[in-house]
Amino acid sequence: MRKIFSFIRQWCSDFYAIMTNELKMIFSDNGVLVVFFLAGLAYPIIYNLIYSNGSIDDMPIAVVDMSESAESREFIRKLDATREVEVVSRCTDIYEAEALMQQRKIKGIVMFPEDYDEKLARMEQAVISTYADMSSFLYYKNLTMAVNYVMLDQSKDIQLARYAAAGYTGETGIQIVEALPYEENLPYNRTFSYSIFFLSAALMIVLQQTMFYGVSMLAGTMREENRSFAVMPEHLKGRGISRTVLGRGSAYWMIYIILGVYVACLIPYIFGLPQRGQFKDIFTLLMFYIPSCVMFSFAFSSIIRRRETVFVLFLFFSPLCLFLTGFSWPMESFPAAWKYFAYIFPSTFAARGFINLNTAGADLYMIHDQITALSVQTVIYYILSCIAIFIENKVIKTRQ
Repeated sequence: MRKIFSFIRQWCSDFYAIMTNELKMIFSDNGVLVVFFLAGLAYPIIYNLIYSNGSIDDMPIAVVDMSESAESREFIRKLDATREVEVVSRCTDIYEAEALMQQRKIKGIVMFPEDYDEKLARMEQAVISTYADMSSFLYYKNLTMAVNYVMLDQSKDIQLARYAAAGYTGETGIQIVEALPYEENLPYNRTFSYSIFFLSAALMIVLQQTMFYGVSMLAGTMREENRSFAVMPEHLKGRGISRTVLGRGSAYWMIYIILGVYVACLIPYIFGLPQRGQFKDIFTLLMFYIPSCVMFSFAFSSIIRRRETVFVLFLFFSPLCLFLTGFSWPMESFPAAWKYFAYIFPSTFAARGFINLNTAGADLYMIHDQITALSVQTVIYYILSCIAIFIENKVIKTRQ
């Protein structure tokens, strides 16, 4: 019994020493401090400032109507009536419209070819060309959405006219064209705000990526200086792998649980993002997400040998992780290889859980699958981290 208490006391003492030593190394490395605190605190603010105008109404556009037909005029009238765009100029040719765009007077162009009405009369496919100012993605989104809305409405009218010509009039023609009437309902993002759409996923990515880059920078520096943490104190005799991993992990957990509350709770409050989730539910999600990020960072930082390698990974992995969350493309439509590849990253599950909690107002029961996945990731990456430290420790001892 005395040996058990002695072991527990020694384990806790080593755990505390390793944790405090890791904190000292973190706060003595300026690069890691920049990544953890400057980037971790500033990125969410910068993202929100960039996308503060999450939606644009009545975006000014020009129309080039080469057809000058009743059909094109009807299309333009409906286009001008949409919430997304406003027709402020009607140009005689595309060059006049381009000049207006270069002068920043318009943000988009819609052009009707000369044969627009003729193709409709011959029951052929007519083409409408659109050009958007790509200085902001919102301009492209607004123009595309407005034209698509009008196009769908016009297509319905054209079909009704053709069925009427074939003898299907009144209610019969309507039932053929629209056998199942539908009503558009956007419960969580009625204005199609890009900030609500994008930032809910980006905030979770910030936590994972800044932690991974900071841990990897520190690991790369230590290996360059031949002082890897895999070299355990002599009194542990190679048996301190778990306390080494958990002690180091506790240092990062203490820092990032505070950053997590800042990113997931305070930033949405400051910038007026949806906050339909309960604080306790979001904090519970963070309690599973942060350990998963810590162990993920430990496992993959074991292959980092140079400090500067992190900057190459930053450019490659950040947009990839963001896309793999499924916020912009449903996971069900992913190829099987990418779907399974997404399971590597904790952000994949945390972003989905956070969106469900904070945007859709779900509860913990509804994100049970995401929390389970984060727990499994934590266990797997913990085991991999221990294996990595064991192997590296053996290699270093053999070289010595």
